[in-house]
Amino acid sequence: MMAKRKMRTSRGEHRTTQTVANCLNVSPARLAGNNALDVFQKHREKELKERRQIYCWATWKEGLPLTIAAGCEDDLPANMRFHEEKRLDFEGTLKAGALEMVLKHVYTLLSSWNCFEDFDHIFWGQKNTLAEKVRQRWQDDELFGYQFLNGTNPMLLRRCTSLPSRLVLPSGMEELRTQLEKELQNSSLFEADFILLDGIPANVIRGEKQYLAAPLVMLKMDTSGKLLPMVIQIQPPSPSSPTPPLFLPSDPPLAWLLAKSWVRNSDFQLHQLQYHLLNTHLLAEVIAVATMRCLPGLHPVFKLLIPHIRYTMEINTRARTQLLPDGGIFDKAVSTGGGGHVHLLRRALAQLTYCSLCPPNNLADRGLLGTPGALYACDALRLWEITARYVEGIIHLFYRGDDVVRGDPELQAWCREITEVGLCQAQNRGFPISFQSQNQLCHFLTMCVFTCTAQHGAINQGQLDWYAWVPNAPCTMRMPPPTTKEDVTVATVMGSLPDVRQACLQMVVTWHLGRRQPDMVPLGHHKEKYFSDPKAKSVLNQFQTDLENLEREITARNEQLDLPYEYLKPSLIENSITI
Repeated sequence: MMAKRKMRTSRGEHRTTQTVANCLNVSPARLAGNNALDVFQKHREKELKERRQIYCWATWKEGLPLTIAAGCEDDLPANMRFHEEKRLDFEGTLKAGALEMVLKHVYTLLSSWNCFEDFDHIFWGQKNTLAEKVRQRWQDDELFGYQFLNGTNPMLLRRCTSLPSRLVLPSGMEELRTQLEKELQNSSLFEADFILLDGIPANVIRGEKQYLAAPLVMLKMDTSGKLLPMVIQIQPPSPSSPTPPLFLPSDPPLAWLLAKSWVRNSDFQLHQLQYHLLNTHLLAEVIAVATMRCLPGLHPVFKLLIPHIRYTMEINTRARTQLLPDGGIFDKAVSTGGGGHVHLLRRALAQLTYCSLCPPNNLADRGLLGTPGALYACDALRLWEITARYVEGIIHLFYRGDDVVRGDPELQAWCREITEVGLCQAQNRGFPISFQSQNQLCHFLTMCVFTCTAQHGAINQGQLDWYAWVPNAPCTMRMPPPTTKEDVTVATVMGSLPDVRQACLQMVVTWHLGRRQPDMVPLGHHKEKYFSDPKAKSVLNQFQTDLENLEREITARNEQLDLPYEYLKPSLIENSITI
């Protein structure tokens, strides 16, 4: 409460200070000096002192990254708030979505909810061409596999170097073992392991228990580049339980479909919480708060980063007060709601490494470099390289050597604030606590910019495409995982998938979160001119040219594809996390 009162009472003073800072923002960037009489140095110190009173840390949940101290959006500093156009659109679409949900729910009361086609009753309103293709093909193994490479969560798949220890093959499955080992020898065997979900408590929605699983999927890549599932283990082995059954494409079609639905439900949980909320939103907020607390407006790193933190504090604050609080949307519709989401986030943070946020390292670790058909991997690498050149071009203008990096007290304080404070002592997971060289600094800043722009675009934009048809990515499961294959009926699958209310909520929220924003600023196009130096402007111009060239390449490639991959087209990537 103390931090909130400080922000409220400092609002007017902050606007004055911010006006001065904005004037200096268009001044040439400069590093801190050691001359006590330097008027710029005095301003830097005063600016940071005031900022630290306004931008205070808070603990949202123990064991998770720190956040801005704001109980609601009204507590945020004025210059971090949505502009009026953004606010009206955000709140207006929420109301429109709520009305659409009510209309769909009423409509379904007049009809059945007993078969897959009944989901058509709510599949109207906001949708697009790809969402319609998903509706038509969601049962196909090829589309199931494709999503691990290029869907809204391309972060879990990895190439196998050995058969997973949890995959217990009972007697009678020697042929499957032979097939798996053959694919392994050909380097064409892949896995997606959802073990992070094992033991997470499941939600209770309106008095009805929901269910979670921790599946393992083994997939093979055929010679045409299609990724096809070979076997699904819905739950890991347990000493206290019988060996879990393995589901195969040759099983009764409904049993195989239900097994795939359990995988898609598990993917929904990890996508939304680990890869979307934690790895982009919460990480970007840590970067944003640390930047405001440690870097004055004249600092070149402040000027580099400030376009990429626009609206992030408000969208995250709204998520904590509308999407994730007790009784919020997660609790009403998602199987990890009701507290399981916090458990999962804590586990995910414990596994969050610096390297996992950097595509060259992450894709190499997962064995996906050069994988045919891996469009996310291809585009992410290109965008990383382009972003890295931009960052290096700016940084080398102001840091003439490694000794200048090491000797910058504001920069070093910013690094510690992110790793030790905001990310809760993340140095044991590879995050730096100081910068010792230009290269180290550039790599870290590239991660920051990439996370706040391209990575969020890849993770967020596909929600409407892949989640609007609810059976393809069910937000919750209402029956326990099957233990046999012969008894699975349409009623079993429908009884497992979300009910009408949950399905309507999923459609409304994913449309709201996945749609293009009306005041969207594309990557590399800044509303304010923070750098006045001609050389810095030239670096930014080259960044924009590189992005335009990549845009043309992706457009030409996509024209040849049945399922175009557009989430990393530069013109569709927003310059910061705003939704």
